[in-house]
Amino acid sequence: MKIYLITLFSLLMLSLNSCASRVASPSTNRVVIKNRPAVYRVVRVKGKRYYFWNGNHYKKTRNGYVLVRFYDN
Repeated sequence: MKIYLITLFSLLMLSLNSCASRVASPSTNRVVIKNRPAVYRVVRVKGKRYYFWNGNHYKKTRNGYVLVRFYDN
């Protein structure tokens, strides 16, 4: 019984501990726009949804809308 509990506890602890971590880059300056304007257009680029207004493309996030830059390769 003790072995079973120790194994179960070890697996639980390993599943809660992740090797990967999310690190925010301090060099990125993003401006989050809380509300989009009344006049906008929804466009799809490579199957992803973007919002277009004022000559720029924006991506919806949970905090608001973030400006997206597209680069030609």
